[in-house]
Amino acid sequence: VFTANVAMKTRRDYTLDRFSPAASPRWDNLAEAWSGAGMAGYFVNSFVVVACAVALLLLLGSMAGFALARLRFRGSSVIFLGCLAGLFIPFQVIMVPLTRVMADSGLLDTYPGLILAYVAQFLPFTVFLMTSHYRTIPAEIVDAARIDGSTAYGVYWRIMLPLGAPALLSVGILDTLFCWNDVLIALLMMPSPENRTLMIGVNAPRGQYSGDIPVFASGVLIAAVPVLMIYLFLQRQITDGITAGSTKG
Repeated sequence: VFTANVAMKTRRDYTLDRFSPAASPRWDNLAEAWSGAGMAGYFVNSFVVVACAVALLLLLGSMAGFALARLRFRGSSVIFLGCLAGLFIPFQVIMVPLTRVMADSGLLDTYPGLILAYVAQFLPFTVFLMTSHYRTIPAEIVDAARIDGSTAYGVYWRIMLPLGAPALLSVGILDTLFCWNDVLIALLMMPSPENRTLMIGVNAPRGQYSGDIPVFASGVLIAAVPVLMIYLFLQRQITDGITAGSTKG
């Protein structure tokens, strides 16, 4: 509320009293932040990267979760423990070697590079939740499908994927929030100003208009609106995703 109120003020009104309600809302601050500070381009960058990264995360996470939960093969427990171990590794530990690998591979400052970095960072979390969810589905359903002649791919595509739709929605929302709100990974993978994501580019109005706090607040408001909308309308799905696999049956 404070940020929205500041975004509606003139620079003079903010200087005189930053906490009072805006006397006459100035919507042109939003337009200035959107076009003048390049927020439109940053928004497109974030949308493309987040959409592709979340799609890959859901595809790979659901396939790996099904394999670890319902397919019997040697080493599955070790792989699952490896995914759990990945949850405990802070990104700060791997950011230097990851950046060097991306630079040596020619992926630094590119969409695919940032997308792959997001997938690598958040895939253990996705695999863990999808595995936990698939383990709550009765094994008799899979056994019946295999007896009817369905392959492992057929069981995944026709049975497990539809049954996992609620968990996929919840995990997709959480992954979207993680990728959208990220600053550190995007800052390392996208150093060029024109390739900034929204959370990095939101500081551009402050650098360009060092004393125009209302324009800066407008940029912050633009960046926060998608996340706020997700929280307001999808709270139940977010809660279900966090508790996925905590109970059985």
